[in-house]
Amino acid sequence: MASLRPAKAYRWDSPAFTRVSKNPSDSYISGIPANKINRFDMGNAKGEFTHQASVVMDEQIQVRHNALEAARITTQYTLEKDLGVTNYYFKIRTYPHHVMRENVQASGAGADRVSEGMRRAFGKPVGRAARLNKRQPIFTVFFNPTEARIRLVKKALNKACKKLPGATKIVVSEKKK
Repeated sequence: MASLRPAKAYRWDSPAFTRVSKNPSDSYISGIPANKINRFDMGNAKGEFTHQASVVMDEQIQVRHNALEAARITTQYTLEKDLGVTNYYFKIRTYPHHVMRENVQASGAGADRVSEGMRRAFGKPVGRAARLNKRQPIFTVFFNPTEARIRLVKKALNKACKKLPGATKIVVSEKKK
């Protein structure tokens, strides 16, 4: 199976969802891939928590849905193992709306008679991505602070940062009402 294309292959300023065509039925993307993120809220959603820790982007970037899901799984597993299910509330703050497209081109002998090159190059959908701005939170963990809990929450979010592209940082603060 082929590997994923690098992030630099997908530009931020590409059209977000649709194109405009003379034929209206060609203006829509058909067959949008399913979102790989399974859950957006984990832990104790009804708990009373005083502090929050968030993973925040340091740059404007696109993050693929499979990278978000990998970071979510790692963070949830670490929080559940270290803090227990009732001592935190973990929320994903972004949604991968942007549909990434790829103009697949044939290569090899006789490819020039099969492929159309860049003619009608709208591309087929290959995945989804979340478009993130600078200082936008991706994940947030709500918890009641102790020195040990702050350290464990930072450890879990640091594991998530390693699964995400671009520069990220962890911000701990009191919960906003």
